[in-house]
Amino acid sequence: MSTIRLLALPIALVAFAAGCHSAPATSDSAGDAAPRVLLVVTSQSTLGPSSTRTGLYLSEASHPWRVFSDRGFEVLLASPSGGPAPIDPGSVDLSDEINREFLEAVGIADGPRWRIADSARLDAVDPSEIDAVFFAGGHGTMWDFPSVPSVRRVAEGVHRDGGVIAAVCHGPAAFVGLVDSSGAPLVAGRGVTAFTDSEEAAVELTDAMPFLLESRLRDLGARFEGAEDFQAKVVVDGRIVTGQNPASATGAAMAVADLLGPAAP
Repeated sequence: MSTIRLLALPIALVAFAAGCHSAPATSDSAGDAAPRVLLVVTSQSTLGPSSTRTGLYLSEASHPWRVFSDRGFEVLLASPSGGPAPIDPGSVDLSDEINREFLEAVGIADGPRWRIADSARLDAVDPSEIDAVFFAGGHGTMWDFPSVPSVRRVAEGVHRDGGVIAAVCHGPAAFVGLVDSSGAPLVAGRGVTAFTDSEEAAVELTDAMPFLLESRLRDLGARFEGAEDFQAKVVVDGRIVTGQNPASATGAAMAVADLLGPAAP
């Protein structure tokens, strides 16, 4: 098993954002630094104003983390609010070895509640220092990803600088407010996928959502591609990578890794 590295402390990312590293090392650069992937998780712990707990869907962070780490990439963890980040209790499958290893690295239990112990605050991140940003899913993202200015700043900055932007399941909620250099929706005319309206109905959370993600992306002009409910589906359109659901997390991360190229030896 390869060595897995994860920087979760805000101080590490603040130093990183302050310019202590060289320019991003993507597959097109000649630098000797490993590619840097920013893994972003939600800070939202409930379904809107209700008391129903939600947060990150665990495998949508842990499985990409494994892919990036096994490639030798530097993985940095952030959330909109920074600090502890909630994990959807329904997603904590401890029979999954990758989930267990991820939780051992960054997770703590507080009674029945699981959460990431610490994450950098997203507004401390300099997107020019990031090669790819990966927005993990979970229903909490539907509230904070579309509305937090730092989500837009980081995602647009990474994409503008030639990096990869990626998301899985409800993570593409981060793309809702993104625009290109002309001010048009970034997803307009792009192939994307996300948790489908049909899947939302299947888990009986349609009425709990502030909007339906598939419908919103279509309204923004995206060329939405969906598979059957809960089947793996990954869409790559240039430097935009999306996965439909938890089953798509590993595939989406692998697509990002392939775009970045091999890590430096």
